[in-house]
Amino acid sequence: MLKTIINAGCLISGLFFSSLTLAQGQALACEVLAAQTLAGGTISSAEFFAAGSFTSPSGRGGAAYVDLQAFCRISAVLSPVEDSNIQIEVWMPTQNWNNKLVAVGNGGLAGRISHNALAGAIAEGFAAVSTDTGHEGNSPEFLLDSVLLTDFAYRAIHEMTIAAKSLVTDYYSITPRFTYFNGCSTGGRQALTAAQRYPNDFDGIVAGAPANSTIRMTMQQLWNSRIVNDTPGLDLTADDFAALNSHVLESCDGLDGLEDGLIENPAICMADPSSIEGLSVLEVDALRKIYQGAVNPGTGEVIYPGFAKGSELAWTAMVNREPFGYSNDMQAFVVNQDTEWDFMGLDYSRDLSVLDERVNALGMQAIDPDISEFINHGGKLLLYHGWSDPLISPFNTINYFNAVGATVGSNSEEAVRLFMMSGVNHCAGGPGFDTWSKLQAIDEWRESSEAPNRIDAAHIDGGVVQGTRPLCAYPQVAVYTGSGSTNDAASFQCR
Repeated sequence: MLKTIINAGCLISGLFFSSLTLAQGQALACEVLAAQTLAGGTISSAEFFAAGSFTSPSGRGGAAYVDLQAFCRISAVLSPVEDSNIQIEVWMPTQNWNNKLVAVGNGGLAGRISHNALAGAIAEGFAAVSTDTGHEGNSPEFLLDSVLLTDFAYRAIHEMTIAAKSLVTDYYSITPRFTYFNGCSTGGRQALTAAQRYPNDFDGIVAGAPANSTIRMTMQQLWNSRIVNDTPGLDLTADDFAALNSHVLESCDGLDGLEDGLIENPAICMADPSSIEGLSVLEVDALRKIYQGAVNPGTGEVIYPGFAKGSELAWTAMVNREPFGYSNDMQAFVVNQDTEWDFMGLDYSRDLSVLDERVNALGMQAIDPDISEFINHGGKLLLYHGWSDPLISPFNTINYFNAVGATVGSNSEEAVRLFMMSGVNHCAGGPGFDTWSKLQAIDEWRESSEAPNRIDAAHIDGGVVQGTRPLCAYPQVAVYTGSGSTNDAASFQCR
């Protein structure tokens, strides 16, 4: 009995010291990278974090990542040109690495490392990298500096990716088998910029709600405030938007064969605000203009499409007298280089071609549909967009998807997919089904070369799954089979 206890004690002791030695070895391997030479930059720190020990710095939520596995965190500064100061962080799991690297995108004006996105990526077994794109904080003054603007527009993501591949190779002594990009909004623009400008940087790209048409998108966003300011006596309230949403759902919810508070394909919804009792002629005209989008008054050309039917509950932040901050900043600081610029002076017939040309030259747009070089080296592009997005029109992403198909031809059929999400707001949120692993979807596609036609997504409330529904490869939509729970994706087909 004593011998058994002693042997068990020795085994436990051996496992303890073995685990301790492994942890020490992982920490040492991480710290050794601090002395590595990094082309075009310098390594600021190399830190090993045991499982559950990382806490995001003050100002970034201060959250403890209690379930996060052990990882090596590399912080570095890249200076590809004078005055460039691109901060990056590379996180590398110490165990169960899947031999792949993912770059995560930013939102808005960037200006910070995306710690939550890094944590999500390494939780799925990836090494991951993020950047602040060359500036700190979201104040727009950096846009006046040509170096910082170029870093934000396209250079930072490219330089970050090159550096990350090098660091990951040094740490694991093996080159990443695949490198992916995953981003939404500004991250969606970064994603399409990579596919168009640096087609060999990534093997798979996920681009959500891409803010890729900077000039036209911001003109449309400002269009909504112009409508309010240009219409005497117009006063649209949250109650008006709720009434409009109720009318739209009443008219179009059942078009997909199921009345569930979601419009599967808003593009075919013909609901018109003139049918709503109590709205004035001015209000009806204003709402029609919001749905229509920004228009050149001289030619009738739609400069940028408007909101989809069913998105009305999310309009309160966009449809008011004050211009949307991001759009106003882009127009004032980037396009006009005038901090006192007034959006009410924007001429929708005179200014468009000049502004398009100017911003294209700055590299702030990602509208080129010719991504044949990206496709030819095996790249896969997964686009997604919420139909109820109140910031970036979902029709813009559909237009880009169609343009790629028309430009690249049959080569795009198995290399590009678009998934529209009914009832989902900007990137996520809303009553729709918005939760699914983008990294799993792009990784399975790249590994198998079989393009996804269906992705099952969940709606989660309070941490509890309320139901699932398939997202279908556009232009197909999810159709209820007529039997089974309407909260179960198995009860739906893509048609």
